[in-house]
Parts: sequence; structure tokens; C-alpha cells
Amino acid sequence: MKPLLLKCTQLTACCLLALGTHWASAQAPANPADVIPDKMPFDLPFGTPIKLEKADQVLSAAVSEAQKRDWKLVCSVSDPYGQMVAMKRMDNAQIASIDIAIHKARTAAKYRRETKLFELGIANNPYLGTLDDVIASRGGIPLVESGKLIGAIGCSGGTGSQDEVVAKTGAALVK
Repeated sequence: MKPLLLKCTQLTACCLLALGTHWASAQAPANPADVIPDKMPFDLPFGTPIKLEKADQVLSAAVSEAQKRDWKLVCSVSDPYGQMVAMKRMDNAQIASIDIAIHKARTAAKYRRETKLFELGIANNPYLGTLDDVIASRGGIPLVESGKLIGAIGCSGGTGSQDEVVAKTGAALVK
């Protein structure tokens, strides 16, 4: 009698487990990728592209911040379409950072968001890795003036957080 009771108890437990699992999955929140937002994210309208004089001011502020901290960086400013307007490479900054800084500015402009969001999102959303011409590293910041995208700044040569601090210092000049 005991083996039969044990089998019935096991069967009941399996049924409850199966029902519980089904109920739990039916109640689970939707995959964030399946949520349909009411508004378009990162829907910044394009503004008049940043002028060379303003790009130089943004770069000067960024480079000044890097110099204060003794960080050797490369900083680049693009127009809102991702095309380079100006760039500064500090003495002894690594050569590879030239292309990376340009790429960060281009990504921030083309996708109208900070490159940090790609860095944070790529681990949880492999789809981000399939996007064209993206760099998933901090240090690319859109330049927004009066609510419109006028360009972006990208900095490279330090850690991602160092690049980001310097890029944000430059971006702070644009209001």
C-alpha cells in the first residue's frame, strides 16, 4: 500500500508543479522587447548642424577637462548625421583612439542616444549587436540645442567612464 500511496503523491506533486509552472508563466511580465511604447524613444528632431566654431568650443572644454585629470584622450565632434566636423588628439593619446572617438560621435548622432546605452544593453539584448555601425562603449554623447540634435561628441583613450566624463563636459556647453 505504501508504494501506491507514494506514487499517487508523486503524481499529484508533478501535476501541481506543472500547473504551477503554467500559471506562473502566464502571469509573468512581458518581455521588455515586446512592450510597445506610446511614444517613439529617442525621437530628437534634427537641428541646424553644429558649426565649426561651436565644435571647437566643445572640444576645448572636453580637452581641458581631460588635461586637468591628466588623461590623454582623443575627442571628436560630428554633425547630426554622424559626419566629423572637428577632432583633437592630445599629445601621447593612443592612435587607435582616433577612429574610436570618431565612431562614438557618429553612433551617438546617428542613433540619437548616448553610446553608454548600447554598452549596457548589448549583454541583455543581442539584437543590438546586429545594428549597423554601432560602438557599444561609453563616451559618445548627443549634442542637443533647444531640444534638437545638432551633433555629437565622442571621446576615447581612457576607460569608458573617463571618456564619458570628458564627453559630458564638452556636451554641457550646448544647451
